[in-house]
Amino acid sequence: MSGNVLFEAIVFLLGAIICVPIAKRFGLSSVLGYLLAGILIGPYVIGFVGSEGEDILHFAEFGVVIMLFLIGLEIEPKNFWRMRKSIVGMGGGQVIVTTLLSFGLFQLVGFGWNVSIIFAMAVALSSTAIVLQTVKEKGMMETPSGAASFSILLFQDIIVIPMLAIIPLLASENSHTATGDGHSEGLKGYLLEGLPIGLQALTIVLSVVSVVLAGRYLFVPMLRLVAQTKVRELLVACGLLIVLGLALAMELVGLSPALGAFLGGVVLATSEFKHELESNLEPFKGLLLGLFFIAVGASINFVVLSENPLMISGLVVGIILMKAIIIYVVAYIFKLKMDQRLLLGVGLAQVGEFAFVILSFAFQLNILDREHLDIMLVVTALSMTLTPFLNVLNERLVLPRVGTKKSEARSMDHIAKSHRTILVGFGHFGSTVGRFLRSHGIEATILDQDSSRVDILRKMGFEVYYGDATRKELLESAGIAEADTLICAIDNPDVTMDLVKLVQKNYPNVRLMVRAKSRIDAYELLNMGIENVYRETLDTSVKLATDVLSHMGFRKYSLFRQGQNFIKYDEDSLKRLSEKPSNSEEYIFKAKEEIEQQERLLEEDLKRGLVEEDHHWDSEQIRLSQK
Repeated sequence: MSGNVLFEAIVFLLGAIICVPIAKRFGLSSVLGYLLAGILIGPYVIGFVGSEGEDILHFAEFGVVIMLFLIGLEIEPKNFWRMRKSIVGMGGGQVIVTTLLSFGLFQLVGFGWNVSIIFAMAVALSSTAIVLQTVKEKGMMETPSGAASFSILLFQDIIVIPMLAIIPLLASENSHTATGDGHSEGLKGYLLEGLPIGLQALTIVLSVVSVVLAGRYLFVPMLRLVAQTKVRELLVACGLLIVLGLALAMELVGLSPALGAFLGGVVLATSEFKHELESNLEPFKGLLLGLFFIAVGASINFVVLSENPLMISGLVVGIILMKAIIIYVVAYIFKLKMDQRLLLGVGLAQVGEFAFVILSFAFQLNILDREHLDIMLVVTALSMTLTPFLNVLNERLVLPRVGTKKSEARSMDHIAKSHRTILVGFGHFGSTVGRFLRSHGIEATILDQDSSRVDILRKMGFEVYYGDATRKELLESAGIAEADTLICAIDNPDVTMDLVKLVQKNYPNVRLMVRAKSRIDAYELLNMGIENVYRETLDTSVKLATDVLSHMGFRKYSLFRQGQNFIKYDEDSLKRLSEKPSNSEEYIFKAKEEIEQQERLLEEDLKRGLVEEDHHWDSEQIRLSQK
């Protein structure tokens, strides 16, 4: 049964469906859920998936390929040039120092010099998939650590080109000594095999140039031609064709398939099809990345681990510590704050998925034997598995005691003066609130977690400060102890709840005015004892409805009165319904009752003439009387 493709697909999907929600329930990342699912269904625990897990891993690497294509789409040349200092400085510094120190570490362990170089190059690369997935899940893409992570990962993805070009040079002196195990067969599709090194290097450079030219003069016209058919699935097929074609072309010349996809994405970043390609390929990326992480977990060889426990565990711990320290120091040089340095160091301390590519390529060239390959595959997989755990420990144990305290102690100096009103979140909702308050002479201490938005708003004259308001230290530095009111205008409902709980617990005298993104969020806030809850869609929805009726001939002032009545009745209804569970039959019955009562009250208002007999202002009537 284990050899059945359908059975294996069911096992993989079932493992993900069970393990990922459990991981999320405990506040862990989805990546960890996928990895644990792979370990459980792998050959050394339950055994649903056998040695074919490695084959699945190679297939699932296509998820990494698509991900790098999508990353490339986000890198416009002008943005790439703007980020050059952080990309080359942080990324280059980390890769060079890590490679040199790793080489020394593997030499001390007793590996040969060429094997040590291969291992060092593999270790220098972090997991693009894990880091970006984690950063996006936690909403940290716009934070300093998120931007730094992206810069370092981008340099690592680019440096794979020369790394893969160097590997054949390491094999040149012993490429004729086949081990007899047949693993050199993996290079049968390698077109440059047997060519002089200089010619190989030239061909590789020409291949990269060809990708750039093809993107401009082949892919874009092809996409335009397909778009004219107005058949959406053809555009999806075209996107997949581009990614697959680039991946295959790079693989044929001995380069990483992921690298070709990345270059193709960069070339198409300025085309009009950028967003369409992103939306079409995103579902494939998510599914295949999940499969990739499961395959990584399933590929951990516990037999090799049991045979070499001290060496493997020592290598894993040593590599993680070494990379974390190096990245921390690099971040310090680039003047990141303490908490951001810790997030960056722990987040990028693992060995990445490109290690599988480098190690497999070196094995095919007879640089590594099977024992070396198995050891490093286990080290790579274990480091990837440990990363989500380390992130949780860092966020829950280290940052609150060390990183945040020191970081916010520095930022306190930047909050020059505090006000009796604190506004948290300055997006489209919060900015409207802030501007209206300021127009009436009321200044507020504004906090926002989007660093780029903070910089822009400061240039526009707003007194906005960067930071996570769910941390007590930042609230104190913002003067919450003396504040009267805290306005919560945050986009994320989960963060809103955390902030409300924090303020209720530690500052009960502060009046809370809270934005609710939905009716369900409003129920939860009301049940927490928050009296001032504001649903962001209510007023806008009523305004749209009144405008519709106005175009149908109803008087504007009458509609204004009725709109105010509707909001009043709806808010009264909201408080009553918040006492009922939203998923119960009783709630549905009660909600239906409330809707009927609300409609009846509005109808009675009209019948009593409360609206129709009111002859107050009406702009249209005034305009008509003046004609």
